[in-house]
Amino acid sequence: MSRLYSALFVILISGLSLNGFSQGFLRADGKKIVNAKGENVLLRGMGLGGWMLQEGYMLKIEKEGQQYRIRERIEALMSPVQTQEFYDAWLANHVRKIDVDSMKRWGFNSVRLPMHYNLYTLPVDKEPVAGENTWLQKGFQLTDSLLSWCKANNMYLILDLHAAPGGQGNDVNIADRNPAKPNLWDSEANQLKTIALWRKIAERYKDEPFVGAYDILNEPNYGFQNPSADPNGTQEKLNAPLRKLMMEITTAIRDVDQQHMIIIEGNGWGNNYNGIFPLWDKNMAISFHKYWNYNDQASIAHMIKARDDQNAPIWLGETGENSNVWFRDAISLLESNNIGWSCWPLKKIGVNNPLEIRSNPNYDALVKYLNKGGNKPKESNVYSGLMELAIYSRLEQTIIHRDVIDAMLRQPSSNETKPFKNHLIKNGSMIYAVDYDLGRNNIAYFDRDTADYHVSTKKRSAGNRGRIYRNDGVDIAKDSTEYERYYVNNIEKGEWLQYTVDVPKSDNFKLKMNTAAAHGNGRMTIIVDGKVIVKAVAIPETGSEKKFVPFEIKDVPLKKGTHKIRIVADEGGYNFSYIQFIK
Repeated sequence: MSRLYSALFVILISGLSLNGFSQGFLRADGKKIVNAKGENVLLRGMGLGGWMLQEGYMLKIEKEGQQYRIRERIEALMSPVQTQEFYDAWLANHVRKIDVDSMKRWGFNSVRLPMHYNLYTLPVDKEPVAGENTWLQKGFQLTDSLLSWCKANNMYLILDLHAAPGGQGNDVNIADRNPAKPNLWDSEANQLKTIALWRKIAERYKDEPFVGAYDILNEPNYGFQNPSADPNGTQEKLNAPLRKLMMEITTAIRDVDQQHMIIIEGNGWGNNYNGIFPLWDKNMAISFHKYWNYNDQASIAHMIKARDDQNAPIWLGETGENSNVWFRDAISLLESNNIGWSCWPLKKIGVNNPLEIRSNPNYDALVKYLNKGGNKPKESNVYSGLMELAIYSRLEQTIIHRDVIDAMLRQPSSNETKPFKNHLIKNGSMIYAVDYDLGRNNIAYFDRDTADYHVSTKKRSAGNRGRIYRNDGVDIAKDSTEYERYYVNNIEKGEWLQYTVDVPKSDNFKLKMNTAAAHGNGRMTIIVDGKVIVKAVAIPETGSEKKFVPFEIKDVPLKKGTHKIRIVADEGGYNFSYIQFIK
């Protein structure tokens, strides 16, 4: 019976009815995305960035981050055969059925696939016969496999042309663009290949209802009228070439597929719709992308207006790369306005996504060389580091950030806190400071610097300055003296952390509080279930912010049962490692 309840819970949080996934193609119905029964569908998805198309930042590569340059630079350090072996292993390991199974289990109902055209067709300058299209099986086979995994999980797959022939903008990493070659906009051959590719895709998937939509061109960012002053097209007034190409792609799709919804994106990384409207197809959704700005109604007002003016649904096709606070607030805002979303990305080397790919020493040495130069790493070490990275991209080898998943799927609709880890209190039990409860800021914890809003504020802020272990605003650092040990640092006045604990037997405890302080100004208060147990106790000076010394707090009574312990910084200026309970 418990399995039945679990299955029903997954269905309920997916935003669809119990029978929703047997109801045919998604389509636009006025301002809503609906299924064949006319039921509203709220898409909750993840983008598979870094799989078919690597961007340098996802691999910690800071310069020349286009995939073709990453590959060329790798090939300069080991053989072409070894390089191909790495890329084959990367594609085979990075996304597998277990990834889709897990996304479904967590509560997502859709997947956005960023496609690189070169897995489906040759570049125009590599075609044996100019003007013809050679179709490659690799991309289609990978897409077929992904679609079968989505079907098995009753999830929608949204196909996104992330890297178009020639590249669709001046942010060159996004589309793997080589600036030395003709781009999408100044090459008719590249445009014709893009149109032909979409026709081919539509022919193949025209009868697949689990393909949710065709997202026909990711983040165009190109200045047509004034390329020197406006290289990314954020100020473009007409966008005539973009509208023309998207209309031609739509015509090619509709020649073979009249059923699938088509998603369009504006210039300026998806958000500039000047000159794009009116819409030219009845089954169309309007996408936008949202990063690093405030999560208030004003931040989406332009898209709400577009939805109203065009009487068409809107969808946030890409968002992410921020803190849990930002994710929760953004998703709450979107869902309150009936806007579906897809976060970016599912995994990378980095903490602020559901899955974190672990690095390794040989790969770290390669990245250091690619970023800063110096001594060339040995070929065998480069090969070993890259192949290990490909294996580490498998879900079973990643770090699963359940705090990120919780922020995206539970916290937008719940003020409840949940334990990050199970804390059973008995003699000698230890709670690490970083294992505070899951939940919203000011409910599970309180931190003053919680997210990056630099698009709105013009000033970057860090959230978790350490960018490690968890993705809330709480600052976390790694303890260099112990393996996989972390502590909370940069604690400010008024900040606090809450821990849900289970006490099997009533008892009085002595608490050992492990702290470090360069100066003796810090103070903390301990609150249990809303009652102050210890008030403004002084934090001992240890001589260094990295030298931890435990101090004792005596006679803390805890009754049998579940309790919430809150550690409040009356004055900051100290770091906090753990609490130990001693009888």
